Amino acid sequence: MYMNDFTIKNPKQLGAVLRGYRTSKKLSQQGVGMKAALPQPIISNVESGSGRIALSRLLKVLAALDLELVVRPKSKKNTSTEW
Repeated sequence: MYMNDFTIKNPKQLGAVLRGYRTSKKLSQQGVGMKAALPQPIISNVESGSGRIALSRLLKVLAALDLELVVRPKSKKNTSTEW
């Protein structure tokens, strides 16, 4: 099980991290969708980093994976503004 914080700079990075958590929990995309009350294609889009997702849907996916969103000031050593 992961115990790390991840700095996410773009949708593809977020998708990769979420996919990693999902597979570590041995869940399918459909299983996450069922827990989040979202269709499987939405989970696929989030994991691939393609398209847009409403914040409310993203929060449902995070909750389904027992994850949370944390916002904090950027560290001084990493000043990139890449999106």
